[in-house]
Amino acid sequence: MPKSESSKQIAKPASRIGVLQQRLESIWYKGAAGKQWLYPLELLYRGIARLDRLLKRRKIIDHAVPVIIVGNISVGGTGKTPLVVFLCDLLKQAGYSPGIITRGYGGNSAQGPVLVGIDSDSTVCGDEPVLMAQRSGVPVVAGPNRNADIQYLLAEGEVDVVISDDGLQHYRLQRDIEIAVIDQSRGLGNKHCLPAGPLREPASRLDSCDFIVINEVEPVDVYSMQLMASKVCRLNSLVEQPLSNWDEREVHAVTGIGNPSRFFYTLKNAGLAVIEHAFPDHYAFVESDIDFADELPVVMTEKDAVKCRQFAMDKHWYLPVSASLSDRFSEDLLAKLAIVTAEKLKNQND
Repeated sequence: MPKSESSKQIAKPASRIGVLQQRLESIWYKGAAGKQWLYPLELLYRGIARLDRLLKRRKIIDHAVPVIIVGNISVGGTGKTPLVVFLCDLLKQAGYSPGIITRGYGGNSAQGPVLVGIDSDSTVCGDEPVLMAQRSGVPVVAGPNRNADIQYLLAEGEVDVVISDDGLQHYRLQRDIEIAVIDQSRGLGNKHCLPAGPLREPASRLDSCDFIVINEVEPVDVYSMQLMASKVCRLNSLVEQPLSNWDEREVHAVTGIGNPSRFFYTLKNAGLAVIEHAFPDHYAFVESDIDFADELPVVMTEKDAVKCRQFAMDKHWYLPVSASLSDRFSEDLLAKLAIVTAEKLKNQND
């Protein structure tokens, strides 16, 4: 479907940080020239990270309940948040009472811990914590100190298993089960560590993880995850429409997530004609960012919608997604958790 004249406009100008991010990502994922100049900084980064890991592992705090960490070894979005919500549903169905801890990136509060509710201010506690509180139906605590977050969470209610949104590199945090999430479209990039590549830790770190979940379009791997989208929802009301009804419809796609290309692909794959507007991850949207000269619909992710509802109009919609994983993953995760839980109880009774 050809684009209307009114919609042939240039996307919002990128910030300097956004330009730098694009340049680095072209080196990491597209083989652009320049990584050799970053090798010395990579060696420095890896040395500092190794020392930090050794020091923090000496100060691990043990907790009375199992801790499941959902993280990644690369920067950018991989699909951790939908997986955390999936785990909450799985554990509740299995009879557990889970709770979530999270750093709360995108918030401006250096204090913590903070108990996050469905109506909490995302500018204070972050966009993802609010989204997880809305979608999971379990207690969510955000704060910079993850051990303090767990203590606060356990004091607040009946929680018998903690899910940490991110945290693979937080080595003072007890870890009973580690789940690493990888985005199939990006993989591990050029497999170099920051800043020469996208990795927070060497690829060999995956060998020590209990589960490696691959976020991919079609289920191929044993622990494969798909992000399913079936509807669009209006930000300022309860109106919903099947995504299939938007086939060939032209829209502004606006997002501030770690991997915007996956969001754009989802919309295009559903048949929408997409005008792309990518902002930095955890971007603090203002009204002018989603106000365009034409009257085309504006579609964003559910995480972005958390920050835009206060100034949303009828033309603003969001795309909720849910994680789908194999029965094999669910069975193996629950089996591993049962073993960990039994060991915890045994150690407490000894």
